[in-house]
Amino acid sequence: MNIIIVGCGRVGRSIADQLNTEGHSITVIDERFDALDRISDTQNVMAIQGNGATFSVLNEAGIKRCDLLIAVTATDELNIYTCLLAKNAGVASTIARVRNPEYINDVEAIKEDLKLSMVINPEYTCASEIARLVKYPGAVKISSFAKGSIDFIKIRLTDKAPIINKKVADCASLLKGKVRIVFVERGGEFHIPTGDFLLKEGDMVALVAPAGAASKLLKLLGTISNKGRYVMILGGSKIGFYLAKILQATGISVKIIEHNPRRCEELAEDLDGVMVINADAMDEDLLMSERIDRVDGVVCLMDTDEENLLASLYARNVNPNAKIITELGNLKFESVINDLPLDSVIRPKQLTGEYIVRYVRGMHNTVGNNVETMFKVNGDQAEVLEFVVREDSAVTSVPLSKLNLKNDLQIVCIGRNGNVITPGGNDTIEKGDRVIVITKHKGLSDLRNILK
Repeated sequence: MNIIIVGCGRVGRSIADQLNTEGHSITVIDERFDALDRISDTQNVMAIQGNGATFSVLNEAGIKRCDLLIAVTATDELNIYTCLLAKNAGVASTIARVRNPEYINDVEAIKEDLKLSMVINPEYTCASEIARLVKYPGAVKISSFAKGSIDFIKIRLTDKAPIINKKVADCASLLKGKVRIVFVERGGEFHIPTGDFLLKEGDMVALVAPAGAASKLLKLLGTISNKGRYVMILGGSKIGFYLAKILQATGISVKIIEHNPRRCEELAEDLDGVMVINADAMDEDLLMSERIDRVDGVVCLMDTDEENLLASLYARNVNPNAKIITELGNLKFESVINDLPLDSVIRPKQLTGEYIVRYVRGMHNTVGNNVETMFKVNGDQAEVLEFVVREDSAVTSVPLSKLNLKNDLQIVCIGRNGNVITPGGNDTIEKGDRVIVITKHKGLSDLRNILK
């Protein structure tokens, strides 16, 4: 697929990287030579210097043969205008990044009226993810599938978990209900476990369960299950603003510490009832005076990854029972970060890229059994995918035991008419189902791709 990306900031580079991995032909446009030079050094893309909101530059980029245009410059209005130009030039699909909080209530109207394929707000998406983690503090990650009827829950096993030193096959009676262990991370290695796999303390385990079971499941596994009542946000970024709005609406008390006085004034004006403190969030004495050791959750959203890491480690040291959430924008070093005593790490650019990759895969097969939801696991070692079955094919109405499935792939569960099926060998996939798959294979865009 021919894809043009207008804007080569950090988000644009991340999207280009993920789409490159998917095997697409990528052209990037930016007015800044240094930004183009940076992406050209690390990725196989065509780079064009110029204003992507002009027909001349878009024509140079090959707009006439473009299948998808993604506008992710720093200016919302420029992104929307660029998408309009692309539509006028005949591009079928366009995606615009719209970040301004003033537009949050108008996003759907903008998308519909301007005929955009997708409007993305990385900061709001990230804030929503964090809010779910605050609601379930025992989870490292929690996501929803099948229109909210299935939860994906990732936790680290402590010595209190009744399933440690048990084989996966023996955990069904302990976990109760329709709960399934789908993968395990241990020592930097990723496993899609068989029934004989032995679980150990410290393992990072992912489970799927019916929606609403998360609280009971987390309590059963010996993790914190009570929703946080008091949350401290370090850094008044757009993510912090959106997060405060979401948490406040659920009855959670929020305190924001932000060093920029002008930004503090903006936050205080727009967040009625949220305490905003103008101070340095890296000041230990200040943090203790604001009772960081007593809050239920600490979310680190400062300007640099290094600050967020240090603040998170400090918060863990002085408040062992709090839920600590850390934003990392650039730092990779997955093996090092995974060994640190961090609860949950959020990567906004990666989340944005996953949303767009999911959409692009859906474009390949909009009529058939296409990808509805997708996220990457443990960096990029595996993917969890939700397929919507819209037509009969070689995978439907056949007992799962008779399907010639690829290696390193597991059918996790099936959503059917609002019910959750934990599949066995005699179960079948039927038209209308939502099928959750975990696999180490990359680029699956249709449910039929699960077959060898």
